[in-house]
Amino acid sequence: MRSQEEKNKALVRRFVRAQREQDIAALEEMLAPDFVDHSVLPGQGTTREDFLQDVAEEQAASSDAQLSIEDQMTEDDKVMTRLAIHGSHDQEMFTGVPPTGVELKFTGIIINRVVGGKIAEEWSEGTYAYELAQQRLDHELRERERIEQELLVARRIQQASLPKEVPTLEGWQITPFYQPAREVGGDFYDFHLLFEGKLGLAVGDATGKGVPAALVMSTTCGMLRLAAQSYSSPGEMLQRVNEALFPNIPPNMFVTCFYAILDPNSGSLTYANAGHDLPYLHRDGEAEELRATGMPLGLMPEMEYEEKETILEAGDSAVLYSDGLVEAHAPEGEMFGFPRLRALIAEHAEEEKPLGDFLLEELYSFVGEVWEQEDDITLLTLRCSAL
Repeated sequence: MRSQEEKNKALVRRFVRAQREQDIAALEEMLAPDFVDHSVLPGQGTTREDFLQDVAEEQAASSDAQLSIEDQMTEDDKVMTRLAIHGSHDQEMFTGVPPTGVELKFTGIIINRVVGGKIAEEWSEGTYAYELAQQRLDHELRERERIEQELLVARRIQQASLPKEVPTLEGWQITPFYQPAREVGGDFYDFHLLFEGKLGLAVGDATGKGVPAALVMSTTCGMLRLAAQSYSSPGEMLQRVNEALFPNIPPNMFVTCFYAILDPNSGSLTYANAGHDLPYLHRDGEAEELRATGMPLGLMPEMEYEEKETILEAGDSAVLYSDGLVEAHAPEGEMFGFPRLRALIAEHAEEEKPLGDFLLEELYSFVGEVWEQEDDITLLTLRCSAL
């Protein structure tokens, strides 16, 4: 009659064979209900159910996995088994790493405790965990390099889309500020030199952040520049850009945009709005909203955009901005908000400092030194100093 130690060794051999053959029913029969796996990789569980799931994932990851027993030893209720494992990671994701096709060779020792003819516990050590950890690290490094390269390309595209210089107009001061929340963002501003010395000004925001928003932002800027060469009114330009953008924009994305045309000789500012936050006109200690209705670009076809007109006189300023300004939060959670922005614009005195600088100082004071910027911020001020 075989000794208990020989029976335990035979049980472990069947246990190893069942793992190699992915015989889940046999494994369920051999595992104790309270089985504990003491040697798991990051992200793996220690229970009986976790072990069965891990076995299924391991076998599914390779088309040619091989496992062999090199030696066995016993002591009391424990069986020590030396294993050799090799196979190609060419099928499914494993331990967070997509298939690489790399052939992996592992050697290791597993120790199983047998109680009542069942596998109750397992410990393991060897090159297995190290190789998998190294494979995951290599994959993460390659993925990080790929993302950094994509961000570099997107950053270059975005930088090429933003204006290289600010137009100089006698009697006018134009001051832009742009700060993305990430390496690249969805906010934009632009200037278009139009007929009869007029100037087009655009401020917009593509939904989302990162590379997708930056690419949509760049596309929209190009479409606006093209439209500015052919159309003479803000509403018509937004309408044409919307028709061009709608069939080409990714699902669930859109662009808000405020577009204005300034006649620097008369002070006339004609504008239309595609769902963007309302700009303000600072005049005589008041902050007046520049209202015009219109849907965001790329959301629906065949949209029309209302046009309005105001006259800027000496000392007046228009403030165009993105929602990253008003949605910034203080450490306690309070939002900067539209009422605060409007009140600050109304109380501003130009002789103290430029309006844009004043608003940014108030923002930074509000959010505090440890502020983590949540969204892109664009701020564009247009001031009439003399006509």
